Amino acid sequence: MELTNTLTMKKEAFAPHEPGKVKMYTCGPTVYHFAHIGNLRSYLMEDVLEKFLRYEGYEVDRVMNITDVGHLSSDADTGEDKMLKGAKREHKTVMEIAQFYTDAFFSDCEKLNIRKPDTVVPATSRIEDFIEMVGKLLEKGYAYQAGGNVYFDTSKLEKYYVFGNQNSEDLAVGVRDSVDADDNKRNKTDFVLWFTKSKFDDQELKWESPWGLGYPGWHIECSAISVRELGEYLDIHCGGIDNAFPHHTNEIAQSEAYLGHPWCKYWFHVLHLVDAGGKMSKSRGEFLTVSLLEEKGYDPLVYRFFCLQSHYRKPLTFSFDTLDNAAQAYQKLVSRIAALSKDGEPDLESAQPFREKFSQALGNDLNTSLGITVLYDLLKSNLSDATKRWLIADFDQVLSLNLLEAADKSAPQAPALSDEETAEIEALLQKRAEARKNKDWPAADAIRDELAARHVVMKDTPNGVEWHIEK
Repeated sequence: MELTNTLTMKKEAFAPHEPGKVKMYTCGPTVYHFAHIGNLRSYLMEDVLEKFLRYEGYEVDRVMNITDVGHLSSDADTGEDKMLKGAKREHKTVMEIAQFYTDAFFSDCEKLNIRKPDTVVPATSRIEDFIEMVGKLLEKGYAYQAGGNVYFDTSKLEKYYVFGNQNSEDLAVGVRDSVDADDNKRNKTDFVLWFTKSKFDDQELKWESPWGLGYPGWHIECSAISVRELGEYLDIHCGGIDNAFPHHTNEIAQSEAYLGHPWCKYWFHVLHLVDAGGKMSKSRGEFLTVSLLEEKGYDPLVYRFFCLQSHYRKPLTFSFDTLDNAAQAYQKLVSRIAALSKDGEPDLESAQPFREKFSQALGNDLNTSLGITVLYDLLKSNLSDATKRWLIADFDQVLSLNLLEAADKSAPQAPALSDEETAEIEALLQKRAEARKNKDWPAADAIRDELAARHVVMKDTPNGVEWHIEK
């Protein structure tokens, strides 16, 4: 298996620290509003990665944080706290907002067949871990106090801009959204590890610390949760491409300063979902959610299928026309699968070449579009219907499109037959067999036509005729 490692900007052979076991961390949502479908593209592709690793036989331990501590859009004191913004908007407490939108996020994930990570950790449950990490960074000389806050000192690092596509001039301030200079910083790239009450008197969530009553900076939570849950060596860290800087850059800086050695081997970043107006974001007013797609009549799995038709390393352009095309393609695929007979046993030996092609496709930097091509190829092949259905179920462990389930629901249901009707059909089949034995082909054909008029589908096998009713 090869993955593009954003840290090196190269496709690399995947080799976890411990053979056969993968430690995987996902940056979770900030739960102040619904996730839009652009957010969910990242989680969807991370889900495919996790499921493919399991498909290939790896034991995966995946952890996700929930940002229920309000982080600012700026490291300066003029930024807006997103959790507090949500609470004011809906006249609820911050924790009520956090719980509501956490539940909504996982509900959307369930609709998209995104597997819930093995461990989900709300940031508010790990404040002591954050304080311990900040304290050790101060002790080791990688952090300093100024203006009531604790900052990470990036000048102590040999290299701060670790991701190969970063431009130090364009990204120098090291903040997420609106950029405000902070005069307390020794270096413009320094970032906050801990805020205190001297800066944010209206902050609802505050905790006692050695540096005063306050709350953690945005970046420290992922580092502390990952180290606590997955240990000192991480195999894969996932997130949207907008997390690469500053969030993941700062995670690497503080984690490796804290641990004293390299931390994460592979960085998996999913590029943006865009529309005619550019990158989707919550700040652009009304935004597209899974619920809104459902209200417009789309099955959420059509959106999953839409995402799988593109490579995660490329921006994906969304429009309702392209989603309509995906819906039509998904329905045609389901209809083709519905036409497959459920009779017989799969030939696992003849299935193996297709299984290998599927593994090669997904193993080539998670090429889901090529994996779907393999799915279409097997449907066009001369494999038995039973073998095709077995392979579809096998591939769907990764694709998670509910293909057989959707096909079985769409297939017309055969009427229940009485014992008398079953006996009549069996008698006709016996007469047809005798006619064929006597080479009375006109009689055999006439019986076949009569059975077809009764919607009897027959299949001659070495063990006799197999049949079922299909309407």
